[in-house]
Amino acid sequence: MLPLATDPAEVLDAVYEPDAVFVRRDGMRVSGAERRAANGGILALGRPIEVTPRQVHVAGDLALLIVDWSIEGHLAATATDVARRGEDGLWRYVIDNPFGIATP
Repeated sequence: MLPLATDPAEVLDAVYEPDAVFVRRDGMRVSGAERRAANGGILALGRPIEVTPRQVHVAGDLALLIVDWSIEGHLAATATDVARRGEDGLWRYVIDNPFGIATP
């Protein structure tokens, strides 16, 4: 069960493993509070995100995700992400690289 939180960045952080890495647009890798802050910056746009999976490759409890996403009028990119299925059956990000095919 996902924890209850009122801060949208905390709610979003529930889809990450505790030590997961988020790769910021500038290429810096962050985790913990810095990861929540990076996601909070995207959430602060206050716009819906459109997500279209391009490829999903699963090997056991690991998955590689290639995902096109956009926030109309603000951002668009192709993410390269790694997720792991936990003992509870839920998938969580291990590496979230939302600007995965762009060079900083």
